[in-house]
Amino acid sequence: MTFKSRTAIRLSDGRELIYFNEEAQTHRADYPDTRELPPPPPTSQLRYDPLVDEWVAVAAHRQTRTFLPPSDACPLCPSKPTFASEIPAPDYDVVVFENQFPSFSDRIPADEITELTDLVPVRPGIGRCEVVCFTSDHNSSFGALTPSRVRTVVDALADRTAEMSTLEGVAQVFPFENRGVEIGVTLHHPHGQIYAYPTVPPRTRSMLAAAANYKERTGGDLYTDVLAAERADGARIVASNEHWTAYVPAAARWPFEVQLAPHRKVADIPALSDAERDAFGPLYLDVLRRFDGLFGKPMPYISAWHQAVVGEGRELGYLHLQLFTIRRAADKLKYLAGSESAMGFFVNDVVPEKAAQMLRDA
Repeated sequence: MTFKSRTAIRLSDGRELIYFNEEAQTHRADYPDTRELPPPPPTSQLRYDPLVDEWVAVAAHRQTRTFLPPSDACPLCPSKPTFASEIPAPDYDVVVFENQFPSFSDRIPADEITELTDLVPVRPGIGRCEVVCFTSDHNSSFGALTPSRVRTVVDALADRTAEMSTLEGVAQVFPFENRGVEIGVTLHHPHGQIYAYPTVPPRTRSMLAAAANYKERTGGDLYTDVLAAERADGARIVASNEHWTAYVPAAARWPFEVQLAPHRKVADIPALSDAERDAFGPLYLDVLRRFDGLFGKPMPYISAWHQAVVGEGRELGYLHLQLFTIRRAADKLKYLAGSESAMGFFVNDVVPEKAAQMLRDA
């Protein structure tokens, strides 16, 4: 671990906040949350859709979440005498705290409905949602971080993944970052989130099914073989180092999409070695800067860590990071229109080999 100390406090409404300090200091935990906050909301409601065999979360309390506040009222900046934010200390390195408007939590309402119809069971969205602040600098970005700070973030994600994976009812832990108003970001401060899902999400279910089928047919590991094939072919490789490869998937759905995978199969972030954690930052920062360099302006993106599930099928998981953008040209966005939104059938506007070449040249 690169962080020298880890200190946890409780905010005024009982939510947990953890400082990951790069120096051996604990003074940040001495600052109390001076706000008077209402109790956290109850968790969401999960409703089962029998037509597609999927669960949908209904979280009406999220309608009131903070939306693009002015910079002097940013809830992710350190607190100051004129404004008390979500982080009571006047400075921080990396901080993680329970989301004030969570999609999933362990706070179950007393009057929880258990069924809407015979075909639509309902259950509480038990899980956990956390916010990860990468830096106290409101005007920075993940791509502007130092490799050592990225290592601190990775260590914090490992810490949280390990702890959240032990929570009762959690099926998968999903760290991610949304960047840019085009993506739907509601807070400009550089930050990500971690969802501890109460059920295996649809994309992961599809990946598990494909991996299981491949293993039954060939005896091999699907992602291992896909990565080996991409490294051997080379046409879609964007960048690589001793421990990681960044490549554009041959069947990329998004205009510019890159997957970063460790060369060694590991289940999740906690399983990464020190050398692998150190090597991740420089490569990922390089790819992020290539994204920004494509059109000479900050690229909106989603960065998603795909980790192994907690329970059945865990052995089929292969940790990798998926980075993609909806920007398909300098002045054009890729909207999920009829085919993508209604049918889930993607039509990509950019040939993956061309996207890889553009990223290598950026």
